[in-house]
Amino acid sequence: MGFLSLFLGYLLGSIPSGFLAGRWCKGIDLRELGSGSTGATNVLRQVGKGPALVVFVIDVGKGAAAVLLARALGHGSDLSAWLEVLAGLAALAGHIWPVWLGFKGGKAVATGFGMFLGLAWPVGLACFGVFMAVFSLSRIVSLASVIAAVSLPLLMVSYPGGSPPYVLIALIAMLLVLWRHRSNLQRLIDGSEPKVGQKP
Repeated sequence: MGFLSLFLGYLLGSIPSGFLAGRWCKGIDLRELGSGSTGATNVLRQVGKGPALVVFVIDVGKGAAAVLLARALGHGSDLSAWLEVLAGLAALAGHIWPVWLGFKGGKAVATGFGMFLGLAWPVGLACFGVFMAVFSLSRIVSLASVIAAVSLPLLMVSYPGGSPPYVLIALIAMLLVLWRHRSNLQRLIDGSEPKVGQKP
């Protein structure tokens, strides 16, 4: 049961929605343009708003579906919470390192958001609220993503249903987002990180 949850989580996470949007809409390989990420932000910059919105929704759905499938498979099990967390982590790994794209994918922000909607939707929505608040003030996606990621463990600890497995995955997700945004963090420090609407 655990292996199946992990396998399905990884497969869901590895669906290359951003890459396909670039290939189908403009015949481009997003891994060779802009940030090199196959996530919604690079789709927005290289392809357009409509495809970026579709990619965002799909990526959110991947994370949520991985958790909900694991919950269904482990229903009634004492290890259900751990199965959900591991499946969500597998979905993040699939998005970041998709086997179909030579293990070069996105930064897992949208997929992580979907995962936390599946695990504890109030925490997921609160984290999204933090993201939107920072983004509306800064117009910088990476800054909003990093601050939302840092707020995530705090939100999960304060959530009444925040069990130890959920708090642990919140910490891991935060570290993954920070690691995947290490080049963005350097540009933020340098003052060279582009805002939405600006060319990188």
